[in-house]
Amino acid sequence: MYRYDEIDQALVNDRVAQFRDQTRRFLDGSLSEDEFRGLRLRNGFYIQRFGPMLRVSIPYGMLNAPQLRMLAHIARKYDKGYGHFTTRTNIQYNWPKLEQVPDILADLATVQMHAIQTSGNCIRNVTTDALAGVARDEIVDPRPYCELTRQWASFHPEFNWLPRKFKIAFSASAQDRAATVVHDIGVHIRRNADGELGYTIYAGGGLGRMPILATKVRDFLPEGELLPYCEAILRVYNRLGRRDNIHRARIKIVVKEHGADKFRQLVEEEYARIDDPALRLTAEDIERMRAHFTAPAYAADAAAPASFAQWRSTSSRFAAWARRNLKAHRVPGYHAVMVSLKPIGGVTGDCSHVQLDALAELAERYSFGEIRVTYDQNLLLADVRERDLYALWQQLDAQGLATPNIGLITDIIACPGLDFCSLANAGSIGVSQDIQQRFEDLDYQYDVGELRIKISGCMNGCGHHSVGHIGILGVDKHGEEWYQVTLGGGAGDDVAALGERTGPAIARADIAEAVERIVQVYLEQRGSEDETFLETFRRVGMAPFKARIYAESAAEREAA
Repeated sequence: MYRYDEIDQALVNDRVAQFRDQTRRFLDGSLSEDEFRGLRLRNGFYIQRFGPMLRVSIPYGMLNAPQLRMLAHIARKYDKGYGHFTTRTNIQYNWPKLEQVPDILADLATVQMHAIQTSGNCIRNVTTDALAGVARDEIVDPRPYCELTRQWASFHPEFNWLPRKFKIAFSASAQDRAATVVHDIGVHIRRNADGELGYTIYAGGGLGRMPILATKVRDFLPEGELLPYCEAILRVYNRLGRRDNIHRARIKIVVKEHGADKFRQLVEEEYARIDDPALRLTAEDIERMRAHFTAPAYAADAAAPASFAQWRSTSSRFAAWARRNLKAHRVPGYHAVMVSLKPIGGVTGDCSHVQLDALAELAERYSFGEIRVTYDQNLLLADVRERDLYALWQQLDAQGLATPNIGLITDIIACPGLDFCSLANAGSIGVSQDIQQRFEDLDYQYDVGELRIKISGCMNGCGHHSVGHIGILGVDKHGEEWYQVTLGGGAGDDVAALGERTGPAIARADIAEAVERIVQVYLEQRGSEDETFLETFRRVGMAPFKARIYAESAAEREAA
């Protein structure tokens, strides 16, 4: 993974010192709340529903063992013993004290971490596929390009005060596991017909109250032109993006209001005007960055086929975990291991300080000292020998980190909702737990198969409900929590699509039951056991699902 040089470290240390002084001046009354607000947000510090929240950056989801231990230390010393991993692959602490935030940032700096640009109207954390570097369908490792983009975006003076937040994601595989089309810029690394490496560029994606899938703006961009082209997109957005209405300030509105063809023309014209040699990536630039992401020293004797088969045959619990939580690895004898942060009845994405410390030790022992955060709020040990899987599973299981539900109906993405967020209209955590408990039986989960539920507590869509196979959005109706349901969405793991609304909002007491009815319709309507929920929905349409949700609810109300 990327290691700071002297310039990186100096920048982070200077930012800590600056924020320490800004915090001191705010606390002694020298800075007003309005003056301090933008400064604290640029350092990831929010004021939430019941207390403050600090968001820490994890670029493209990469962590090493010392960093994990530091995150555990912060959870113990400054918070309530846990952190919360997000869909942006960051971690959030929900209870830090303002006067201690400079100390937290100073501690983070000692392990090459920070909270810079995790909030505010700037370029946020760059993300990519959690399987980067190990996926079998990968064209090239996208992480060097992510890091080059991160360095370009950090403290960029021209884009420090954009109309609204801005998010960039990379994919370099046949399967998009980074949800690139719901980003402000989505970059697909590919080769053209001549075998040359380059990019397909998408722009204008986003969720929230007006979800829009990104538009393709460049079919093929040469490898060295990544940063000038991103700069052109940002300049067009910075010039045309609305600053008079926070709800219409994202780049997706610029694309929508001007039209895809006009937006594409404006970007190309701006790109043609950029003549800055420092922005263009040379072969040496790219190779220098790739040197930070070289493959670890894989063992030749990693496989254990006989033992692996025996472990699976003698332990049904291990077999269930191996079935759901192992991902194919490009190196024979190795597996990528998904670490579920979705225990039944738990809180999606939460990880305790004890678990973080344990994961640091397991990463060092079994996966070359590294661990990754995934888009769907889980973790990943990317390089585990097959011969170590059973021992690793036992230790993960002892920490409550071996729930065998990756990709299943209980592997729910959810924002913190009304339990924490000052913007939320309704709870997300309790709904997630209610749904999990209805589908707790593993055999039932396996029968249902791949099904992605995503829950947001408000229209901002931090839980990505708009692209859930089943999406759930919390709304406020006269002070009560209700939920709108959408079906058929997808973020790129299948065909990217926005979900279709089922009908009127559903009361809090009925939402888990509504999900169960949706699943029952799917099981009745699917053409075969191999037909997925999305395939069934796209074949039969909304009508049978809607009829089951609302007709039975109405009949039950009438009977009551």
